Amino acid sequence: MKIPEKLKYDEHGLMPAIIQDYRTKEVLMVAYMNEEALKRTLETKKTYFWSRSRQKYWLKGESSGHIQTVKGVYFDCDNDTVLITVSQKGGACHEGYRSCFFKKLNDKGEFIIAGKKVFDPKKVY
Repeated sequence: MKIPEKLKYDEHGLMPAIIQDYRTKEVLMVAYMNEEALKRTLETKKTYFWSRSRQKYWLKGESSGHIQTVKGVYFDCDNDTVLITVSQKGGACHEGYRSCFFKKLNDKGEFIIAGKKVFDPKKVY
């Protein structure tokens, strides 16, 4: 699949990638893609990202087995953010939760755990 030419990346050649469950619409995670990561994602139908901390590409689930199979790819009106709908195997969060967005802010400004762990990270990583 060809990548559109009108995409806008930031000064580091990256754009935010929002990953959403294609059935439930739950936001699972946010990561960053450059053109090569997007190309790999479109070609394989598995999500690839650029790790800003490790300065390398990574396939989601390469060590955990919790692969994301791409179901749809959407861009926002400014062509600078991608939304990818996926079928998630296992959990998306490296802390063991299905979604990285498992902490909810209460009225006192404190985090409460709003998600359930779906795997033990110590057994996976």
